[in-house]
Amino acid sequence: MSDKDKKQQSHQKKMEKLKDNVDASIAAADIERGVFILLTGNGKGKSSSAFGMVMRALGYGYKVGVVQFIKGVQLSGEEMYIRDQCPQVTFHQMGTGFTWDTQDRSADIAAAETSWTIAEKMLADDSYHLVVLDELTYMLSFKYLDQDRILSALKNRPKNQSLVVTGRGGGSALSDLADTVSEIKEIKHAYNSGVMARKGVDY
Repeated sequence: MSDKDKKQQSHQKKMEKLKDNVDASIAAADIERGVFILLTGNGKGKSSSAFGMVMRALGYGYKVGVVQFIKGVQLSGEEMYIRDQCPQVTFHQMGTGFTWDTQDRSADIAAAETSWTIAEKMLADDSYHLVVLDELTYMLSFKYLDQDRILSALKNRPKNQSLVVTGRGGGSALSDLADTVSEIKEIKHAYNSGVMARKGVDY
């Protein structure tokens, strides 16, 4: 047997074993319900990943709800696109800007309460296939919203509704409730080297 044939045979055996493992994992996942995904960590890309799932859901024609907390008053590309091109997405933005810009705790809490009321309605509506609560974790970290109220709504949402929550922190109770938790770690960031945020990439 030639070296080429030996390599092919070895590769085939490895791939057969890998396929058996993948097939077994797929067969074992037999629970049909919505999932709660928490995207956290100090790295860039949490909201970008969430909006990737929004696009994925829209590809199947599903109804989607998005509530953004702690976002700047400047329009983002995803907001402009969704508002103009995606009528099947219910989109709400808290609209106060970043809390370190407003420096008004009472106003931020009032805006958070209003935004959470909208989110809560989405979480109780089984017509939404996917709900994204972008930067919700800060509402818990800053104690703008009641943790028990939030956790109850997340836990008791419709069975087939999936949920994505993004943001740093948020506490262990939120992480414990989630089905999938992904931590995005910052290795390097252009901003720290003086590179300006890029339209169409960063916002």
